[in-house]
Amino acid sequence: MTFAAQPAKTVERRPGSPLEVLFIFLRLGVSCFGGPIAHIGYFRDEFVVRRRWLDEHSYADLVGLCQFLPGPASSQVGFSLGLMRAGYLGGLAAWIGFTLPSAAALVGFAYGASALAGPIGSGLLHGLKLVAVAIVAQAVWGMARTLCPDRQRASIAVVAALIILFSTASVAQIAAIALGGALGLLLCRAAPANLSGHVAVPVSRRAGLAALAVFFLLLIGLPLLRGHGAQQGFALFDAFYRSGALVFGGGHVVLPLLREAFVTPGWISDDSFLAGYGAAQAVPGPLFTFAAYLGSVVNVSPHGIPGAALGLIGIFLPGILVLLGSLPFWDALRTRPAAQAAMRGVNAAVVGLLGAALYNPVWTTSVKAPGDFGIALTGFILLTVWRTPPLVVVILSAAGGMLLAHMAL
Repeated sequence: MTFAAQPAKTVERRPGSPLEVLFIFLRLGVSCFGGPIAHIGYFRDEFVVRRRWLDEHSYADLVGLCQFLPGPASSQVGFSLGLMRAGYLGGLAAWIGFTLPSAAALVGFAYGASALAGPIGSGLLHGLKLVAVAIVAQAVWGMARTLCPDRQRASIAVVAALIILFSTASVAQIAAIALGGALGLLLCRAAPANLSGHVAVPVSRRAGLAALAVFFLLLIGLPLLRGHGAQQGFALFDAFYRSGALVFGGGHVVLPLLREAFVTPGWISDDSFLAGYGAAQAVPGPLFTFAAYLGSVVNVSPHGIPGAALGLIGIFLPGILVLLGSLPFWDALRTRPAAQAAMRGVNAAVVGLLGAALYNPVWTTSVKAPGDFGIALTGFILLTVWRTPPLVVVILSAAGGMLLAHMAL
């Protein structure tokens, strides 16, 4: 039996409810540590392997699309999964569920609910970082077996990984994926077509074009309003919106833009900005929820809870709009033979990106000693062999981190 025949039998096609999507993503929102690459691994385990909402190829295509677009890639993938499962309300439920836990934690930090301190607290946070090593390693292992089954695609993955490992440019991810698509056109046309990944997207082309129109209207119109003396709230919203609209790769790439937008005009001090950045790395969920902290502590109005809400909407909205504008055309395009070959190359490049990220920053910032490697290896075996739920692995790794910190006292 070929792999292509398997997804059609195993992928679950029945529609779901927004409430179902909300509860699933709330659970992911409190357990997804490790940044966007790790989130992609969590989503794969939850929705491809366990729940079978879509197959491996569809998921990799979706990840490749979101890596191309501006905005937070993992949040865009999550929104798309909710959208495909339960329509627009499902997409909104996925975004709320995945975003709310970390946003609430960062608002709490802004109001003085300080992050963990002391050796044991630091050990707990370090244990949570080690979860990312296991999650990303599991994603690389599983996706490589499916998406790089031949020499051509394995080579594309290696080339993409080398680009990321040896380049410091912020556009390296986009360049690696684009090169993967070009190499796929040249090298992967002989592979058998696999159209089993078709997933209905409840977004019409007219709605997609409308979303793109709103995206550009806000991108151009908000600075004009700001320049003509609009209320301070418009200036804040513009700062968040521009940061979300002009960043590719998501995650840490948005931080320089936010610092320029908020520290330079004096809306927040450098010390407060860096303190919030540290807290954002210690909580689960998307790093873009750093906007909730910034909106809470800015020294202009609105701030507090209204400022946090303004920041979250402003920074996530452009990525969602451009995603809605792309999804209807992406599904039609990927059924063409040339697009199929290009997407094979893109999928292989995504594996290379995951492999590069497994080393830097996931491995290099987490595994510092033999005990760290032991915790990460245990988590990997629990996920891949024992099929342990990720939340259990998170708890065990956090406990292991605290144990190591206690032994070091």
